[in-house]
Amino acid sequence: MQAHNKNASAPGRRLSILVADDDVDTVVTLAAILRDAGHVVHTCADARIVIEAIQRYQPEVCILDIVMPGKTGFSIAREVNRMNLGKRPVLIAMTGVFTRPSDDIVAKSAGFDHFFRKGGEPSALLDLISELAGGELPPAA
Repeated sequence: MQAHNKNASAPGRRLSILVADDDVDTVVTLAAILRDAGHVVHTCADARIVIEAIQRYQPEVCILDIVMPGKTGFSIAREVNRMNLGKRPVLIAMTGVFTRPSDDIVAKSAGFDHFFRKGGEPSALLDLISELAGGELPPAA
C-alpha cells in the first residue's frame, strides 16, 4: 500500500478506527495510512481479542481481516452485530483469500457493511473512510 495524498483524504472529522489483521505488516501499514489521514487508529493482531478491543476502544469503524487464526472475521462480525453497543461500528472486511465477486455477498450476510480485497491501492478504502468521516455513521443494526 502506498500513502495517500493527505489533502485528498482529509477527514471531515476524525474517526476512531480499529484495524485487526494477523499480518502485522498489514496492520502497521494500514494504521500509518489512516493516521496520516488524521484518524485515531487502534490495532489488533490477534483475532481472539478483537471483541475486547471493540468494547474497550468503541471504534466508529472496524477494518477486519476475514481469515485470521483463532477466530474469523465472519464470526467477529456476527458477534459485533449481537453486541449491545451504543453505536455499532461500521464493519469493513479486508481479504486476500476471498476474491470472487460472490464473496461480497457472503461478507455482507455475515454482517459486514463493506468489502475490500487486499493487494490493491488503498484509495477506495480511504475514499470510503473519508465519506464516513464527512457524514453520519449508520445507526446500530
